[in-house]
Amino acid sequence: MKVFPDINVLASAFGTRGLCADVLRLILAEHELVTGEAVIEELRAVLRKKFEVPAATIEQIDGFLRSYHVEPKPREIAELKLSDRNDLLVVGSALKVQAEVLVTDDREILDLKDKPKALRIVNPRAFWNLAVQRCRSVSPGGSRS
Repeated sequence: MKVFPDINVLASAFGTRGLCADVLRLILAEHELVTGEAVIEELRAVLRKKFEVPAATIEQIDGFLRSYHVEPKPREIAELKLSDRNDLLVVGSALKVQAEVLVTDDREILDLKDKPKALRIVNPRAFWNLAVQRCRSVSPGGSRS
């Protein structure tokens, strides 16, 4: 499954320990990581300003993410009712790369009334639960609780 983590998910994954770091590891182990140029640009700023990550580490993270597919900024922005242009770029990039899932903690994106049909938008906990449920249904002898 193509999974597109949002800026806040990646920032938490690289800047802290916890669910977002686990979600990123799960994506890397069992899914296809895809991201966008707009996400990486904003991620660099967030890691530097909010998490005070050293410049050399930010360069390593940038290089790591670029070893996977990075969608260029979309020329046409998705026609969605989002107030933040960066959010439009994120959703537009996820749609352009044909991601199946966008993982975000952004309340405005999660609460979109007219969500794109081709893109499932979930928070990190919902993605984790979805992946665990999917794993149980696929694994031989896996039982559902």
